[in-house]
Amino acid sequence: MSLSQNLQQKLLQKLSPQQIQLMKLLQVPTANLEERIKEELEENPALEVTDEAHDDYEDNKDEFAEASTDSSEEYESEESELSSDDQYENIDISDYVHEGDDDIADYKLRDENYGEQEEKTTMPYKVETSFYEVLEAQLGMLKLDDREFKSTEQIIGSIDEDGYLRRETSAIVDDLAFRQNIETNEEEVEGLIKRIQQFDPPGVGARTLQECLLIQLLRHREEGKEVDVAIQALTKYFDEFTKKHYEKIQRGLNLSDDELKEVMIQITKLNPKPGGNVGEVNKAESYIVPDFFILNNGGKLELTLNSKNAPELRISEGYRDMLRDYDRGSKKDRRQKEAVLFIKQKIDAAKWFIDAIKQRQHTLLSTMTAIMNHQHEFFLTGDETQLRPMILKDIAEKTGLDISTVSRVANSKFVQTEFGTYRLKFFFSESLTTDTGEEVSTREVKKILSDLIENENKKKPLSDERLTELLQERGYNIARRTVAKYREQLNIPVARLRKEL
Repeated sequence: MSLSQNLQQKLLQKLSPQQIQLMKLLQVPTANLEERIKEELEENPALEVTDEAHDDYEDNKDEFAEASTDSSEEYESEESELSSDDQYENIDISDYVHEGDDDIADYKLRDENYGEQEEKTTMPYKVETSFYEVLEAQLGMLKLDDREFKSTEQIIGSIDEDGYLRRETSAIVDDLAFRQNIETNEEEVEGLIKRIQQFDPPGVGARTLQECLLIQLLRHREEGKEVDVAIQALTKYFDEFTKKHYEKIQRGLNLSDDELKEVMIQITKLNPKPGGNVGEVNKAESYIVPDFFILNNGGKLELTLNSKNAPELRISEGYRDMLRDYDRGSKKDRRQKEAVLFIKQKIDAAKWFIDAIKQRQHTLLSTMTAIMNHQHEFFLTGDETQLRPMILKDIAEKTGLDISTVSRVANSKFVQTEFGTYRLKFFFSESLTTDTGEEVSTREVKKILSDLIENENKKKPLSDERLTELLQERGYNIARRTVAKYREQLNIPVARLRKEL
C-alpha cells in the first residue's frame, strides 16, 4: 500500500459583501424598497436622505466627542478586538476628507430614466398582498386566547395556495403537540377549522371541493339568496355533478329544465380555488406597484423606472466633518483612532449601500430595456400573438448579466403598459416551429388555443384532437399531447367538463 499526494487547483467564486447586498436588493419589490432603505438609515447614521437637514456641525461635534469615548467599544464588538496600538498607526482617511471628493459627495440618483411617470399615468395602487397575509389579518380580528391563537395560526399555515386544508384533523392535533407543545383533540381543532371557514375568501379552509362549494352556498344563503336546491344537489348528487350526469340530478330532485339550468348556473359561478385569486396579477381585485412604465409616444417606446427606486441618498456631512477634524488635529490618541476607524467603517458601509442601490437601478433598466427591445411589437400593440420566443439566456446575452440575475429581476418585478401591468416573467416563453420553418412563441400558440376554446360551442366543446387539427390548419406543428399540456397550463378543463346545458 502506498501513499501519494496530489495537488489540485480549484476555482472558487466568492461573492463580495456588495455583490451579496446587490443580489438581496434586486429581489426587493419597489413597494418594499422604501422600508428596506429606512432600515439601513436606522442602522447606519453615516447614511442620509438629501432632503433631511443634517448640516448643524455643532451637534456633530458633540457626536464626535461621544464617539471618541463610546464608539470604540461598538467598533470592537462589531468588527474585532484590537490589541495593539500598532494597528492604528497607519490610518488612511485621505479619500474621506478632501473637499469636493465625488466619491462621497451627495448621491442624487434621479435622472432622465427616473421620471414622474407614476404620478402622471397611474391610479392609486395597493401593494400586492399574499393569500396568507389576508388570512392572518382576519385571524387578528378573532377573540382568541393565546393557546387558541397559536393553534389557529398553525392550521392556517397548513392551508395550501388554493385555499384547501389538505391535512387530516388527527395530523393537525399531532402537529400542535410536537411543534407548539399544545395538547388538544380533534373536536377542538374542528371547531377552530369551522371558524377559519368563516374567513374570506368564501370556501377557504375546506378539505374537499364538495365542502368548499357548500361553504360558499351556505354563505349565499346567509345573505338571503335562494340556493337551497343547489345545496341539495351538491349534498346528495356531488358525484353526478362532477361527471356531468345532469339528468340524474334532474330526476332525483324533480326539477324542470329551467330549474336545473338555474341550479347549474349557481354552482358554476362558485370558486373551486378560493385561494387562487388572492395576490394574483392582472386581476381586477389585485393591484401591485409597478417597477417600470412603458409609454408609446407616437410609435416610440419610452421606458422609465418608478421614481420610488431612485432615493436621493448621501454620506452624512457630519460624519465627514468628524474625519476632517481628526485629520486637522495634532493629538491622536488611541481612543480617537478607534473612533475614527468606527466612523470610517460606517461610511464604507454607507458607500456600499448607495453603490448597491445604483447598481440595482442599472440592472433593472438594462434588463427591462433588453426585454422591451426584444418584445417591441407587443409593447406597441398589446397583441399577445406578437410576443417573440424569449428565454433568460437571450436577455443575459444582451445585457451581459448572469442568467440568475436576470431570473431574479424577471420573477420579482412588474411593468405597467397601456394594456395592463405584467410580471416580467410573462414575456419569457419557449419557441415552436411553424410549417414554414418560422419560430414563434409558445405564448402565441396558447393565446390562439385560448381564443379557440373561448369561442367554441359550449354545448359541443372542442376536444383536444379537434383543437390540434385547428392549430395545425393554421400552420402550427403541434402534437395532441402538447395541446393538452398547454390547455392544462391555461387552467382550462377537458372538453367534457366544459360542456354546458
